[in-house]
Amino acid sequence: MTAGDPRRRQEYSVPLSAVIIPRRHASPRDRMRPLATEAVNPATAAIDSLDSRGIVRAMAAEDALIAAAVASEGEAIAQAIDVIAERLRRGGRLVYLGAGTSGRLGVLDASECPPTFSTPPGMVIGLIAGGPSALTRAIEGAEDRPELAVADLEGIGFGAADVLVGIATSGRTPYVLGGVAHARGRGGFTVGLACSPESPLAAAVDLAIVPLVGPEVIAGSTRLKAGTATKLVLNMLSTGAMIRLGKTYGNLMVDLRATNSKLLDRSRRIAARLTGLDEAAATDLLLRHGGELKTAIVAARRGVSTDEARQLLTVADGQLRGAIAEPAVGPAPTAGDLVIGVDGGGSGCRAVLARLEAGGVTILGRGTGGPANPRAVGAPAAAAGIRDAVAAAFTAAGRSPQPVATACLGLAGAGRQVDAAAVAALLADIAADLVVVTDGELVLGDGPPGAAVALIAGTGSLALAHAAAGRLDRAGGWGAVIGDEGSGWSIARAALAAVAAAADGRGPATTLASRALVRFGVARPEDLVTVIQRPEMGRERIAAFAADVIAAADEGDGVATALIDAAADDLARMVLAVVRRRPAGAGGWTLRVAGGLLTGTTGLAEAVTTRLARDGEAPVAMMMVTDPAAEGARIAAARRAAR
Repeated sequence: MTAGDPRRRQEYSVPLSAVIIPRRHASPRDRMRPLATEAVNPATAAIDSLDSRGIVRAMAAEDALIAAAVASEGEAIAQAIDVIAERLRRGGRLVYLGAGTSGRLGVLDASECPPTFSTPPGMVIGLIAGGPSALTRAIEGAEDRPELAVADLEGIGFGAADVLVGIATSGRTPYVLGGVAHARGRGGFTVGLACSPESPLAAAVDLAIVPLVGPEVIAGSTRLKAGTATKLVLNMLSTGAMIRLGKTYGNLMVDLRATNSKLLDRSRRIAARLTGLDEAAATDLLLRHGGELKTAIVAARRGVSTDEARQLLTVADGQLRGAIAEPAVGPAPTAGDLVIGVDGGGSGCRAVLARLEAGGVTILGRGTGGPANPRAVGAPAAAAGIRDAVAAAFTAAGRSPQPVATACLGLAGAGRQVDAAAVAALLADIAADLVVVTDGELVLGDGPPGAAVALIAGTGSLALAHAAAGRLDRAGGWGAVIGDEGSGWSIARAALAAVAAAADGRGPATTLASRALVRFGVARPEDLVTVIQRPEMGRERIAAFAADVIAAADEGDGVATALIDAAADDLARMVLAVVRRRPAGAGGWTLRVAGGLLTGTTGLAEAVTTRLARDGEAPVAMMMVTDPAAEGARIAAARRAAR
C-alpha cells in the first residue's frame, strides 16, 4: 500500500482525540465509475451449465481467495483494533452501521459480543437501515436515506468517545455515508469497510479497510465473497479489541460469569485448567467467588480474597495474565535464594527466575531466547539462546544477572549425555548447581517413580515416567520419520493425505479441504504440494494444521473425527506402555499433559483419559502443564532443598 493510498489515512499512536486527519473527497468522475462489486466474473460465466459438484468446486475456488484479500488489509485492521480497544477502555462504544447484508452482519457481530465476552449491554451496537425489521426482510429505499442514519445515531446518543464502523460493500451506500458524516461531526472516530477501491466511503472516513475480493460468483450478489470478507473483518475487529481488553487468557474466554449450566461447565473446565484443581474443587472455587471466573482464578493463583482478587484485576487493567503475575516485592533475594528454570526447544526457549520460599518458589521474572535444542542447533548456539533468556528474566525482575543457587534446564534434544554435558559445560557459570534434563522431564516433575506419567503432544509426541534408580521410562518420541504417532505432525500429514484423496475422488469429501486452502494460502488442492514442500514451511508450520483438524472434528466432520480418534488411540497406547511398566505396588498415578495439541484443547486430552479408563488404567487425576519453565524452577528448588 503506497503512502498516497486513500485507505492509509494516518500513522498514529493513541490517544487520537487531537489528531486532525485529511480527507480526499470523491470527484463526480469517481461517483460515475462502475462498481467493482457489480463486475462479471469470467471464471463463473457458465456456472449455470455445471452440475452440483461443479458449482461447489467453482464457488470453493472463489472463496479460497477471500482470506488473502482480508490478510492484505492486516495493517489497517490492526490500527482499527487499537483505536476500538482504546476507546472502549475509556468508556466509549463500538457502533456498526450498514444496510442490507452489511447491516445484518454488523448486527450479528454486535449481538455475539455479550455471550462471548460478557460485554455490558450497549458496549457494541449494530444499526441497520430500516431498523430491526430489516434483519429478516428488505426495507425498500432505506439504504438510500442518509437522514435515517443520522436519526439512528442520535437515538443512541453517539458521541466523541465512540467508534463508528460504516459497512458498505460498494462504498457508496447513502445511509452509511450519512452516518459517517454525522459521526465525524460529533467527534467520533470513523472506520469504513468496503470491497470496492477508491470509494466515497474510503475517502470519507478516518481509517479505511478495503479487502478486494474481486467479482462475485453471481454478479452483484455481495452476500457471497464480499459478505464473507466483511464477516472475517468484523470478527477480527471485535475479537481483537476484546483480547486487548483482557477478555481472554491465551485463547480461553475467561471474562465469564457462570449464569447458566453451559457457562458453569465452561468456567469449571477453564478454572481447573488454569489453577491445577480438579473439577470438583474448581466448582467450589467458582461458587466461593460469586461465579466470576477471572476473580476465582486470581484468588486461587495469588492466595487472596475475592475483593483482593478484584482489586488486582483492576490494577492490571482487567488482564488476567497481569493480575496473576507475582510481583518482585519484599527483601532483595541473595544469590543463594535464587533458582532458574529453563524450557528449551527447537524454535526458542523460556526462562523463569524465582526465589525460594517455604514450600515452593515465587516467580520474579520471565525471559525468552533463541533455539535451545543442542541436537538441532549445536551446544554453543543452544547455550547462547539460554543465556539470552536468563538475562531477560533478570531484567524483568529488575535485577542484574548473577549466578544463582540452582538451575534446571529442560531441553529438547538433551536425551544423550554428551549433548547435555556440552551445554552444561558452557553454562556452568550461571548456577552453583546446574542440571540439564530433557524437556519432557519438566512436564513430569520431581515425584517418586511411578507417581506420574507425562504425555507430551505438540509437533511431536512422547510419554515419559520416572523409573527406579533414577532412570526414565519412555514410549514414543521416535521422531518425524518413524514415530511421533498422535502428534500434530502426524495428524496434519494424515489430514493432508485425506484432502488429496478427496480431491482425487478416492476418498470421502471433507471440510478439511477448504480449511487446508485457507491455512496454507492456496486456491486449489493441487497447489498444496508446492507450498508444503517449500524449505521455509518446516514441520512446525505443517503441524499447526492439526488445530484445524480438531476444529473440524468438533463441528462433526467425519474424516476429521476419525483422525482425532486415531490420534487419541495412539497417545493412549503410549501412556499404557509406560503405565504397565511401573514398579509393583506403585499405586495410583497422575497424568501430566503438555504440548499445544493437548493443552490447546481439553477434548483430545479427555479422549485419551477415556481410552485409558476403558483399558483399566485410569489416572487418579489429569493435570495440564502450561508453564514448563516454572516447573523447572520448582525442580531446581527441590534440588536446593535436598542439598
